[in-house]
Amino acid sequence: MGRDTERLQSVCVFCGSSDAADPAYLRAAADLGRELAAANLRLVYGGGGVGLMGATARAAHEAGGAVLGIIPDFLVGRERALETVEHVVVSSMHERKAMMYEQSDAFVILPGGIGTLEEVVELLSWRRLDLHAKPVVFYNPDNFWKTLFDLFQHTVDARLTPPAFMDAWTAVDRVEDIVPALLDELTPRSDRAAPARML
Repeated sequence: MGRDTERLQSVCVFCGSSDAADPAYLRAAADLGRELAAANLRLVYGGGGVGLMGATARAAHEAGGAVLGIIPDFLVGRERALETVEHVVVSSMHERKAMMYEQSDAFVILPGGIGTLEEVVELLSWRRLDLHAKPVVFYNPDNFWKTLFDLFQHTVDARLTPPAFMDAWTAVDRVEDIVPALLDELTPRSDRAAPARML
């Protein structure tokens, strides 16, 4: 991985914070935490100890990986801040997202609810406005994100979003494909294999 891993050192994960999530999603989140640790990639995440968030962070930490949690003060109790990892308490959701963005070289989107959707839409809006070109990879088990992708395509079809926007992310359906997909996004398009993005 050499040169690419020098450019990819910290990966932000956006995901659900519900302990009621499908156990398969929780297992996948833990698998991702271990994958990031094995690749020597620091996990940057929302700081909580619940749901997919907590599963990812605990697994990365237990596997010896670096973890940075960023959590607003009003969520410390609600999301049970994971104090066993390095964490920063901030004053607002806006500050949390800004710091997560600044501390990360790439983004992974796991299944999540309205909070995850809010983070994703802002992240992709910034990409649309050329404010960043950081890799974005969706973990898309059983087409979890298909409805969202269809909505994006609907805005393209309505000529409200440019067609190139649909290349702003990659989607994979296996956890073990996430890190390779991130690294592939750092490769010039002319040197890539066939795209992995699925709709």
